[in-house]
Amino acid sequence: MREFLESDVGFYYAIGVFTFGVFVAGLAVLVVTSPDGVGTRELAGLVVGFLLFMFVYFISMSVHRLQEGDGA
Repeated sequence: MREFLESDVGFYYAIGVFTFGVFVAGLAVLVVTSPDGVGTRELAGLVVGFLLFMFVYFISMSVHRLQEGDGA
């Protein structure tokens, strides 16, 4: 595990997974503590926005890996 985190890409992937975990935990807390519940429209917007963010994040990590492979 330590070897995985010593590389830049491995570290950034681990941060992405951690961020996703914090998001899911935050949604769980929001659902439990919200007195009126969470509206479907608001929840869908929040989840879709976050998933787009994560998509761009992981695509940028893939591009970073490709650039390292170029030898540039």
